[in-house]
Amino acid sequence: MGIFSRMGDIINSNLNSMIDKAENPEKIARLIIQEMEDTLVEVRTDAARNIAERKELSRKAEAYGERAAEWGAKAEVALNKDREDLARGALAAKQQAEQMADMVSKEIEILDEAVSKADGDLAKLQTKLDEAKAKHKSLMMRTNVAKGQLRMRTVITNNKVDDALSRYERMERKVDELEAHVEAFDLGAGESLESQFAALEADESIENELAALKASIGANAKKAANK
Repeated sequence: MGIFSRMGDIINSNLNSMIDKAENPEKIARLIIQEMEDTLVEVRTDAARNIAERKELSRKAEAYGERAAEWGAKAEVALNKDREDLARGALAAKQQAEQMADMVSKEIEILDEAVSKADGDLAKLQTKLDEAKAKHKSLMMRTNVAKGQLRMRTVITNNKVDDALSRYERMERKVDELEAHVEAFDLGAGESLESQFAALEADESIENELAALKASIGANAKKAANK
């Protein structure tokens, strides 16, 4: 079973349980991401174990190869000494070592295939995980923005705010009325600078007219006396 099939079974099982409990989508998204991260760790752990085992098998295959070569050399020595019985035994041991080396090589091929497949699966899963995280982050940002806008709309359309503002305006009018009363008390309490200058100008005009009248009366009296 591939890691995606195994992960799908785990996620589907948990998702079905959460859906049955009517959990929200944000929690479901976080669960999927968590399952993907856990699967990545699991697959990397398996891959590391397979790599370590491959190294050990490679050492064994090398050792079997060396042993086969040694038995081959011994078989040659035995034949040179006219010991066919020993040569047969050495060749049998050589074949046994070669068979063991072949078995180990097949096991190495299996591990190589598993590691290669895990590498491809890890790359795909990492891409899917990055995509899921990006979508989740974008979704959360859109959710927060929408919630903020909803709160703002709620405040703007709330009648309590309008009532509070209306009461504030009424209070403002009352303060205006109080200030008007204060100003009314000051009316007539003293002459302003402008009124004082206006009075001076009026006094000067009267003095000029009085002087002109006196001059006119004096001139008429002088005329009458000369007749």
